[in-house]
Amino acid sequence: MSSAHAAGAHPAGEGAYTDQPIPNNLEAFWMPFTANRDFKARPRLFSGAKGLYYTTVDGRQVLDGSAGLWCVNAGHGREKIVEAVQKQVAEMDFAPTFNWGHPKPFELASRVTAMLPQPYEHMFFTNSGSESVDTALKIALAYHRAKGEGTRTRLIGRERGYHGVGFGGISVGGMVKNRMFFGSMLGNVDHLPHTHSLEHQRHSRGQPEWGAHLADELENIVALHDASNIAAVIVEPVAGSTGVLPPPIGYLKRLREITAKHGILLIFDEVITGFGRLGTSFATEYFDVKPDLITCAKGLTSGVIPMGGVIATKEIYDAFMHGPDYAIEFFHGYTYSGHPVAAAAGLATMDLYQEEGLFQRAADLAPYFEEAVHSFEDAKNVIDTRNIGLMGAIELAPREGAPGKRAYEAMVKCFHKGAMIRITGDTIAFSPPLIAEKKHIDELVGITREVIDSLD
Repeated sequence: MSSAHAAGAHPAGEGAYTDQPIPNNLEAFWMPFTANRDFKARPRLFSGAKGLYYTTVDGRQVLDGSAGLWCVNAGHGREKIVEAVQKQVAEMDFAPTFNWGHPKPFELASRVTAMLPQPYEHMFFTNSGSESVDTALKIALAYHRAKGEGTRTRLIGRERGYHGVGFGGISVGGMVKNRMFFGSMLGNVDHLPHTHSLEHQRHSRGQPEWGAHLADELENIVALHDASNIAAVIVEPVAGSTGVLPPPIGYLKRLREITAKHGILLIFDEVITGFGRLGTSFATEYFDVKPDLITCAKGLTSGVIPMGGVIATKEIYDAFMHGPDYAIEFFHGYTYSGHPVAAAAGLATMDLYQEEGLFQRAADLAPYFEEAVHSFEDAKNVIDTRNIGLMGAIELAPREGAPGKRAYEAMVKCFHKGAMIRITGDTIAFSPPLIAEKKHIDELVGITREVIDSLD
């Protein structure tokens, strides 16, 4: 590091906060999923957040167009959540949940499972979406063993799927760069084809009409490996991090039919779609498809405190409840499973969702949001637009020899003009907090359109 960096100075140029103090050592933090060298040359630093807006270190307001990282569903700085966290920290900062307990995670599990239709009655707490996925995979494998079907060890994911960054998640996931550097992945994994087709689905509104037949590829995988060797299929109901890919009409129902026929568990990864993102409690409600296990995180605490979970049917849970009643039924868990402060944040978040009708509010805003997303159909370099609920995507044509660079430039320029957008490859993703109003959608679209039009 240069002496200028060590002293807290910053190179001049776009995004340089030359008149504001910055941390002395930007190099110390190895940032996740970030172009570290570019960021540290031109940092984009926030110092506060309230409602729909972040505040930068130089005092500018930046509209949050992606709910943080798909997680701040109730908006930033909500007093009910803040007060619940403060009260819980003062009352009891930590209590173990290995053979001990405290009331709040029991209450939170009851609140969450009550949102869902029968037969979801149980919830295992984790600390993130990645942990939720690995936990769900473990539950699936252990379930079959408990049922006397220990040969069922194969897991089926999907191309372009994102299931976090644990070794289980990247194994069943299907995003190349999340897998390419890590040779030690789970064995006994196969993948369904993804459902996205520019040829057949370009500018689809909601669920595409083409593509349900791709679910039948699962039958081919079953024929190849034999159902007696397959434990579970895991999919995102709507693929999020790979660019907002809504499922074709009938696709998820067909997956449910095939898995049920062959005794294979179906896992919905609802880390993004859970807690109102589609205008319903979970995607299982939106699509009227009931998987055996549901993973969640993000919106569980509106991003305030890390927390995740796996929601299970009564049948799954009951399969483990055998043997001596003093014996541990499932050898798995985390130090912070059901953490008191996280549980307090979760309960306050559930209160806000209910009191303010935020799921219905998202459903009511969805048609306006759809029109906003598809207003980019004629924009410069845009090759696709797609949406479902309060999830939207604008796919840009990649530059020759520089895939992803056009979208990256769009992200940086939007920040300087007052909007934070999410990018993945050459796709811009929108997922505003559920408290957004039409005026916020207009602002987000206006800034993004101006930026896209300015790109070569």
